[in-house]
Amino acid sequence: MPIAVSNRAELAEKYRKIRHETELICSYLKTDDYQLQSIIETSPPKWHIAHVSWFFETFVLPFFDKNYQKFHSQYAYLFNSYYQTVGEMQVRADRGMLSRPCVEEIYRYRKHVDVAMLQLIEEANDSQWDELFFRVTLGLSHEQQHQELLLMDIKHNFSVNPLKPAYRSDLVSAKKKPAQFAALQWLECEGGIFPIGHDGPDFCFDNETPQHDSLVRDHKLATRLVTNAEYLEFIEDNGYKKPEFWLADGWYVLQKNGWTQPLYWQEIDSERWTFTLAGLAKLDPHQPVCHISFYEADAYARWAGKRLPLESELELQLLKQPITGNFMEANYLQPQPSEAQWYGDVWQWTASPYSAYPGFQPLAGSMGEYNGKFMCNQLTLRGGCCVTPQQHMRPTYRNFFYPHDRWPFAGLRLAEDAS
Repeated sequence: MPIAVSNRAELAEKYRKIRHETELICSYLKTDDYQLQSIIETSPPKWHIAHVSWFFETFVLPFFDKNYQKFHSQYAYLFNSYYQTVGEMQVRADRGMLSRPCVEEIYRYRKHVDVAMLQLIEEANDSQWDELFFRVTLGLSHEQQHQELLLMDIKHNFSVNPLKPAYRSDLVSAKKKPAQFAALQWLECEGGIFPIGHDGPDFCFDNETPQHDSLVRDHKLATRLVTNAEYLEFIEDNGYKKPEFWLADGWYVLQKNGWTQPLYWQEIDSERWTFTLAGLAKLDPHQPVCHISFYEADAYARWAGKRLPLESELELQLLKQPITGNFMEANYLQPQPSEAQWYGDVWQWTASPYSAYPGFQPLAGSMGEYNGKFMCNQLTLRGGCCVTPQQHMRPTYRNFFYPHDRWPFAGLRLAEDAS
């Protein structure tokens, strides 16, 4: 469940726990691994763990403690991501060029911020509690986002190595294949006008608000995600060679990049394998297809004679489901076969552009750059994935990526209009 605390002690404990989880993710890395940045979309692990500390140092500590002393005067430049209103920043593509500060220095930076943050939580005036709680919770939710991104980025960083090294050799083994995998079923969903978006006192990101009425038409949703075996049928039917299934931009990107299959798939001795955080593994036909772009998800849906869901259609189902599934805590770090896949495994592409809800208001000040500025040229995804922290997820959560992105753990569920 999302972060929920009621007093200073609980907030401090939640802060320690989430910060520790980030460092636990990195504890499996060697020093050289911290420096890798395989593509412009990824960031070095060293940058991630510094950036989440920069967030607290920029948006929390100086707001409440005017005497707070920054760890280093130039870290604001090195570890700012995209907040133009708080100053300039290192070019994203050059994050992998920063051999200094070294890893040890970054961990000293984290400790410096942690000491100040825990002291602030303990000593802040009662009159500041509401604002303190919100900003710390936002910072912790932001760190959980980067825990997911860390694992996505580590996977890509390792994948370009010809040795195909494993990030971890102790991950939970893949689930046993069911004797007879569940046939794809269709859930008939009645349309109407429904409230969509977050409403209530619990924390959420600004892009989940305000709750508003949305017209949803009668439709059907597949009861499970599309599998590797099903996607392989699309490939073997020359789906990547038939422009009639592809959006114009998607066909251009496919041709430009030479896509013929999902990211991380490869053939070895006439067998299909995929790269995982545990190294190379034989492709499991029952696992949900993963690491496909919106263009590929949309093309598959067209080939199958279906479509992608709208995010409102998915939200209405997510509201009815318990937040359980294959999340980061399950320790697979890879999608798994299941008959109940509303949450976890893979982020589900939707056909909905990432845009503002009616009446949307971004957060005040520089924190308003957190989500609202990205509401252009991206698509919304729902449901979380196998590297999402479970307590970070909620039914109204809106993730977003560009339609060509393939390094996220993203897959698809089919939908169709009611006949």
